[in-house]
Amino acid sequence: MDRRTPSRQQLIEWDHSFLWHPFTQMRDWLAEEPLVIARGEGNYLVDVDGRRYLDGVSSLWCNVHGHRHPDLDVALREQAERIAHSTLLGLASVPSIELARQLVDLAPAGLTRVFYSDAGATAVEIALKLAFQYWQLRGEPRRQKFVSLTEAYHGDTIGAVSVGYSEAFHRWYQPLLFEAIKLDPPHVFRWQRGLDAAAALDAALKQAEEVFARHGAEVAAAIVEPLMQGAAGMWDHPPEYLRALRDLTRRHGTLLICDEVAVGFGRTGRMFAVEHADVGPDLLCLGKGITGGYMPLAATLASEEIFQAFLAPYEDFRTFFHGHTYTGNALACAVACASLRVFEREGVLARVDQRAARLSALLQERVAPLAHVGDIRQLGLMTGIELVRERDGRVPYPTSERIGARVCRAVRDDDIILRPLGPVVILMPPLSVTDAEIEHLVDSVARAIARHA
Repeated sequence: MDRRTPSRQQLIEWDHSFLWHPFTQMRDWLAEEPLVIARGEGNYLVDVDGRRYLDGVSSLWCNVHGHRHPDLDVALREQAERIAHSTLLGLASVPSIELARQLVDLAPAGLTRVFYSDAGATAVEIALKLAFQYWQLRGEPRRQKFVSLTEAYHGDTIGAVSVGYSEAFHRWYQPLLFEAIKLDPPHVFRWQRGLDAAAALDAALKQAEEVFARHGAEVAAAIVEPLMQGAAGMWDHPPEYLRALRDLTRRHGTLLICDEVAVGFGRTGRMFAVEHADVGPDLLCLGKGITGGYMPLAATLASEEIFQAFLAPYEDFRTFFHGHTYTGNALACAVACASLRVFEREGVLARVDQRAARLSALLQERVAPLAHVGDIRQLGLMTGIELVRERDGRVPYPTSERIGARVCRAVRDDDIILRPLGPVVILMPPLSVTDAEIEHLVDSVARAIARHA
C-alpha cells in the first residue's frame, strides 16, 4: 500500500468512492467537495489546506475542553504506553475502576453502579433492558411498557428508536419497533395549542397524571431527556416538569431513566442537567462529553436496588447478559478521568454560567429581532434558533428550502462550522469557548440569517 500522504484531491476522491456518511443524503454529498478536517487546535478545526474553523457544534456535541487539551493528550498517551484495551468480561482494569468511582461520586445520590458501553444509544438500550429485566426479576411481569416524550430522540438502536421515535428519521423501521406511551411536554401545548408557559405546563402535567393513572401499573420506566430535548430541535421544559415526572414514577412504583447523553457534562451549566431540578433518577445514561470528546465511551448508572435484583446463583440465570467488546476501554476511561479533573481544576462549570449569560445577551440583542427568527431556546451553552417563513403564526419554511442548512453553510465563509436540525440552527460550542468567539459566532449567525432567510 502507498504510504505517501494523500493529496487533498485524492482524499476527496476516496471519500466519494468509499465512505457512507451518517445522517447524510449521499446524493447531495457526492455533488460537491467535502470539507476535510486534518487536525484540531483548541476550539478550532483545521482543514487539509490549513484553514481554521470555530467548532460551533463541539464535533456533534461531544467536545468539552477543546481539541488537543494538553492534560487529555497526556492521559491518552500515558495509558497507551500501558495498555490500550483489555476486556471487562472476567477481568477488571485500572482506568475503568477509577472512572466508575468518580462517576458515582459526581452523580445524583442513589446511583451506585456503572455499566459501560460505547455510545449514547447503547447506554439507553442498556437502561431499557435493565428496567425491563428488573421487573421480571421482581415478579412483576406486567411492567413491560415505556413512557417517553413526544419528539424525543434517544439514539438509533432499535430500543432507543422505539422510545425516541422520529417520523422523519425512523418511519422505515416502524415494523421493528415496540410501542411507547407518549407524553406531550409543555412546549407542545405552548406552540401547537397557543397556551402561555404556565398554562402549557399545567396541561402537560394533567396529561401525564392521566397517562400514569391509566397505565402506571404496566410501566417499566419513563425515559426523558432532562430539561432539553436535543435532536428534536432544542425544545426545553422547566425543572417543575421533570420534578413532576419523578414524583409520578415514584407514586406509581416505576422507574425513571434520565438520558443525559447530550445534556450531561456541563452543557447546561451543571455537571448533570437533573441537578437543576434536584432530581435523582433510577437509571442515568451518559455519553458524548464523558471523554471530553476524545474517545467513544458511554455509561449507564443504576441504583443499588436495581443492581441487587440481578444477584443470584449463576444457575438461576438472573445475570444481565449484555456487553460490548470494548466495554470499559482503558484508553477511553483514562481520558475520561482526565477530563473530570479538568472540570475541577479549571472551574469549568462557573465559566459555562458566565459564557452562557454572555451568549444569551448577544442572542437577544442581535438575533432575536430578526424577522425570520421564530424562537430562541437556550440552556447553558445549548442553543436552538428556530427559523420561520413568517413570524406571525410561526409559518414554517418548506423542507425543500433547507433553510437551516443554508444558514449553516453561509457561516462557513466566516470560518465557523455549524450543523442544523431542520429549520433550527444549533449553537453548541465547546465549554472552553471564549467571549470573543461567542461574539464572532453570534455575529456571523445574525448576518447569515439576515442574508439567507
